[in-house]
Amino acid sequence: MGDEPRVRPSPRPADVEPLGPDSLTWKYFGDWRGVLLAPWAGAMQNMHPGLGAGVAAHSRFFEERWQRLFRSLYPIGGVVYDGPGAAETARQVRGYHNTIKGVDDRGRSYHALDPDTFYWAHSTFFMLTLLVADRFGPGLGESEKHRLFDEHVTWWRLYGMSMRPVPESWPDFLAYWDRMASEVLEDNRPTREVLDIRHIARPPALSWMPHVVWRALRGPQARFTVWFTVGLFPPAVRERLGYRWTVRDERRLRRIGRVVHHAWRLVPFRFRYHPRARAGWEREAGLRAADAPHVESPERNSPLPDEQDSPKHYVPPTGWGTRSVRPVRRQR
Repeated sequence: MGDEPRVRPSPRPADVEPLGPDSLTWKYFGDWRGVLLAPWAGAMQNMHPGLGAGVAAHSRFFEERWQRLFRSLYPIGGVVYDGPGAAETARQVRGYHNTIKGVDDRGRSYHALDPDTFYWAHSTFFMLTLLVADRFGPGLGESEKHRLFDEHVTWWRLYGMSMRPVPESWPDFLAYWDRMASEVLEDNRPTREVLDIRHIARPPALSWMPHVVWRALRGPQARFTVWFTVGLFPPAVRERLGYRWTVRDERRLRRIGRVVHHAWRLVPFRFRYHPRARAGWEREAGLRAADAPHVESPERNSPLPDEQDSPKHYVPPTGWGTRSVRPVRRQR
């Protein structure tokens, strides 16, 4: 009897205290450096059999890569940064996955809200946060990694999902991560398509660049991005996908990480964060009203026209949702 595993009760999201500005997750998750890891997160997520099957059958991500990426940052970031509204944002994010289910081409049933599948996606966001801090930031000690793990559990509880797939501790999570990489993740078409960015459109930030210039830069940029992404994969994932990684590659990636870290220290604080994250920081500093509407994705990131009525999409309202913000006095 004493050896039976302890079952952790599934939480009521309304009872969960959301993460706040004293957390390491707030410090790193909404940081724009995370966009550097977007191909890594997409590939790691899609290698999960259930998640990859859902993307293959239900997503048109590859027709709107930039729009989907930047649109998704708002609700996903909101689960971390929306303060008192975080549980409601988490409920909305969970709701987008209700209809994503089916049977894959090997006869395996999948559902995006299967706890193991949903937790795998969540675990990649946690690891993205850790990698930003550890590989492209100041570095993390073991106590900080334990702290980030505990925070990711709080973050997960906001979804109201089963606690069954969540490891008990940071060492248990490392064992889980290694097992997923070596035994569960698969080489599949959605993963390969994430890594195939030879023909990717210009990112919105480079809309001023002539198309002919972007086409000339796209090839070298694609090769660098894949190399950079491969360097962050677990060794078992690199092997499964057929990539090589040398000691020289690792030294180069670590040098790049140090350059990114030192350059980022020169960026003013207000420019370091995604708009939804920045709104959270401003609210906590007293620069944004506590009941101000959420900052929403601009219309340019909206889903494809024939999919805007789909329940699986976050469809932002017109505008950024900032016009009704009331300036308030900074709290001392």
